[in-house]
Amino acid sequence: MTNSTTLQQAFAACSAVLQQNRQYWQLVPFACQQLPWDNPALAAKLLALPEHDLASIDQSPALQQQHFGELFSGLFQLEYHLDAAVSMLAAGELKPVPFWLANGIGGRKMAQITAFSGQIPASNLPLLEWCAGKGHLGRLLAWQFQRPVTSIEWQQQLCADGSALASQFDIPQRFVHADVLTPQGSAVLAPQQQVVALHACGQLHIELLRQATRKGCQQVHLVPCCYHLIAEQYYQPLSALAQQDDLTLNQHDLKLAVQGQVTAGARIAKLRHTEVQWRLAYQALRAALTGDNRYRPLSSVGKHWFSADFADFARWAADQHQLTLPAAPDWQRYLAIGAEHAALVTRIELVRHLFRRPLELWLVLDRALYLQQHGYQVQMQAFCDYQVTPRNLLLQAIRQN
Repeated sequence: MTNSTTLQQAFAACSAVLQQNRQYWQLVPFACQQLPWDNPALAAKLLALPEHDLASIDQSPALQQQHFGELFSGLFQLEYHLDAAVSMLAAGELKPVPFWLANGIGGRKMAQITAFSGQIPASNLPLLEWCAGKGHLGRLLAWQFQRPVTSIEWQQQLCADGSALASQFDIPQRFVHADVLTPQGSAVLAPQQQVVALHACGQLHIELLRQATRKGCQQVHLVPCCYHLIAEQYYQPLSALAQQDDLTLNQHDLKLAVQGQVTAGARIAKLRHTEVQWRLAYQALRAALTGDNRYRPLSSVGKHWFSADFADFARWAADQHQLTLPAAPDWQRYLAIGAEHAALVTRIELVRHLFRRPLELWLVLDRALYLQQHGYQVQMQAFCDYQVTPRNLLLQAIRQN
């Protein structure tokens, strides 16, 4: 287990990097009409990069360091401070999962479940799966370790589907249909319990930490996800050290921590590119009609929108802003403006994305320190390779008697 001083030092190192470089990541790229930094060396570097290299640099820590290491030396030295706090463990010995049990689970999801399962210590404690979905993780843990598992999930259909699968394979898995954000949901937690949660989103895993520490659950094994899905506009730090830190994070800032993508195929990548261009094209159209150049965000929409027609999207967007469009705007003109603006935004995001991992580490360390404050021995691990899932940070907490 990691000692308290090591976690505090790692947190301080992350905080220093984030604080010193706020201007490079704590901004809204869509709102920028030019590079937002007075840094000629960085501007020259960015503008010299070929368009076709940007995506590969964005997804590769090695290429990021190669291109930006001299400009952000403190950032790339951060990993040396974190080695003691974040361990990379080999998976434990597991029985091969039979095809009939893995059927219906995607390959990448199966790899995540297997890697996570390999880190769970043997125990005789009752096993609880938090935010279970169909209970894939709980079902495989119950089969792997020959232990009954309780899986809690708020969507009734997923509970029904998971129960059917457990019955089909004769797995000792019981589903509880409840919202974990309610007293009924947190009532499933108990002191003598081993709790697991793989990719529980924002407020759902925060509630787990609060309730598990309150109830005194013996073991908690958590992989956090979607830090921006919280109840408040601004992040409320959990640990005393983070509460003292001068780092205010809104939901837009928090989204940065989960913008690393390794799962997207060519089609999804193309749709994302189209989405950025269309949103910026509409922004230019709105500015031309209203004289207001300030960026106004739009709601998230399904990717299917960006396989259709820009005019339909623009009309939907205008409706969101209570704006009446002319009968026949010059769509191509605004798409061209959007494409030019998107090229700028991509380069701004390239710099902003350098701080994805430090921000995520800051957030996970806040959770680790919170658990330590409440009497847990805590270990923070990269439980699988980043290519299996960027959300690969596992907190293992065991309550000290």
